Amino acid sequence: MPGLDQSIVKHRLPMKSGFRPFAQHPRKIDAKIVDTVKEEIEKMIRACFIRPCRYATWISSIVPVWKKNGKLRICIDFRDLNRATPKDEYPMPITESLIDAAASHKMMSFLDGNARYN
Repeated sequence: MPGLDQSIVKHRLPMKSGFRPFAQHPRKIDAKIVDTVKEEIEKMIRACFIRPCRYATWISSIVPVWKKNGKLRICIDFRDLNRATPKDEYPMPITESLIDAAASHKMMSFLDGNARYN
C-alpha cells in the first residue's frame, strides 16, 4: 500500500514439513487479452498491491478471469502453495453472531470485497 512502511510488519507462511518450493508451468494466455493482462498487472504494481520479485522460490501461475461486468480479474493459482501450508485449526465465525456483536456500536466500517477471489 502506498505510504506504508514495509518494516512495520512482515508475514511468513508456516509450511508443512516435507514440502519443497514448487514452480508451476506458465499458462498460455489468449493473445487477444495479453495487453489487457499486462495493463492489469502494471496497475497493481503502481498501486503497490504487488511488486516484482527476482528470485521467487514458489511460482504460481496467473489465471485471467472475466468478471460479470466485462472487466478482467487477475487471479493466482495457489493450489500447490495451499497444499504445503497447514490448515487453520479454528472455525470461521458465524456471520449472524458478528452482526449481532456489531449492533451495539455507534460506528461500523466495512471492507469492499468486490475484487476478492474465492
